[in-house]
Amino acid sequence: MAQGGSDLESFVERHHFLIRRLHSLSGLVPVGVFLCVHLSINASINAGGAEFQKQVDRIHALGPMLVPVEIVGIFLPILFHALLGLQIWFSGVSNVGTYKYGGNVRYTFQRVTGGIAAVFMLYHLWHMHWLGAGLGGGFFEPHDHAAATAADAIRQTLFGVPVSILYAIGVLSTVYHLANGIWTSLITWGVTIGPSSQRASGYACAVFGIVLSIVGLSSVKAFREFEGDASSSVVKVDGASSSASVLTAANDPE
Repeated sequence: MAQGGSDLESFVERHHFLIRRLHSLSGLVPVGVFLCVHLSINASINAGGAEFQKQVDRIHALGPMLVPVEIVGIFLPILFHALLGLQIWFSGVSNVGTYKYGGNVRYTFQRVTGGIAAVFMLYHLWHMHWLGAGLGGGFFEPHDHAAATAADAIRQTLFGVPVSILYAIGVLSTVYHLANGIWTSLITWGVTIGPSSQRASGYACAVFGIVLSIVGLSSVKAFREFEGDASSSVVKVDGASSSASVLTAANDPE
C-alpha cells in the first residue's frame, strides 16, 4: 500500500508541470463551464416552474446520449480535478496561521472550499440525481415535474439542518473555488504577470464570483418558496407543496 502511494507521488513529481496544467485547465473547462451553466439553468426557476421545466426538458432531450455526456463531460473531469486537488492539498503547506498575507488566506480558502465543494457535489449527486435513487436519494425524479420535485428536495432537512442552508454553503464554496481558481489560472498560464494586471483580474474575478453567487443563491431561495403552477402537477401534503408521487414526504432524511 505504501509502495503504491510512493509510486503515485513519484509519478506526480515527474510530471508535475503537465499535471498541474491539466488540473488548472479541467477546473475551467469543462468543470467551471458546467457550474456556470448548471447554476444558470437552476436560476430559470425565478421565471416560473414552466420555464425551469423547459430547461430541464432540453437536457433530457439528449435521450440515451445524456448518460455518456454526463460521465465523459462532467463526472470524470470533476473526479480528476477533485482527486488531484486533494493530493495538492495534502502535499502543500500553508503558513496562514503565522503570516496572514492575502495570498496565504486565498490559498487556504481555495483548499477548504475545494473540500467543501467535493463533499457537497457528492451529496448533491445522491440527493438530486437518479444515481442516488438506489441509495435512498434521487429526489429530483421524476423530472417531468421538475420544479415541484426540486422544491420538495430543497425544503427537506438533514439531521435537523435545512437542506437549503447546505445548498447555500455548497453554492458559495463552489463559486469561490471557481472564481479564485480563475484568478490563479491566469497567473499560472502567464496571462497576468505583473501586480497591476493581477490586481485588475482579481477585481474582475471578485465581481464574477459575486454575480454567480447571486445567481446560485437566487435559485435556492426560489425553490424554497416555490408554490407551484399549472406545469408542475403539485398537490398539497400537510400544508407543504409536494410532487404527485409524494416521494420526498416518504423519504425525508431527517
